[in-house]
Amino acid sequence: MKKRNQYTKEKKAAIVIELLKEEKTIAQIASEYGIHPSQLNQWKKTALEGLPELFERGEKAAQKAEKELRQENDQLYKEIGYLTTQVKWLKKKSGIQDD
Repeated sequence: MKKRNQYTKEKKAAIVIELLKEEKTIAQIASEYGIHPSQLNQWKKTALEGLPELFERGEKAAQKAEKELRQENDQLYKEIGYLTTQVKWLKKKSGIQDD
C-alpha cells in the first residue's frame, strides 16, 4: 500500500501559482509532481475562492489600525487635559501668575 503524500501549504501555493501561470498544462504539472489532476483542480478552485478574502483581511486590518489610533489619540487628549488642569491648579496654589 502506497503512503499518501503530505504537501505543505507553501508547496500547494507554489503549485497553484504554477497552474495559474498556464505555462504548462494541468496534465504536465500533475505528472511532474505526481498529483492527480483532479486534486490540482481542487487546489486551484480553493485558491481562487479564497482570493477575495485576502483583500478583505487587508481592509479589516486597516480599519482596526485606524480604530486603535483613534483610541490612542483620545487617550492622549484626555491625559493632556488632565495634566493641563493639574498645572493650573498647582500654579494657583503656589501663587504663580499666569501670563
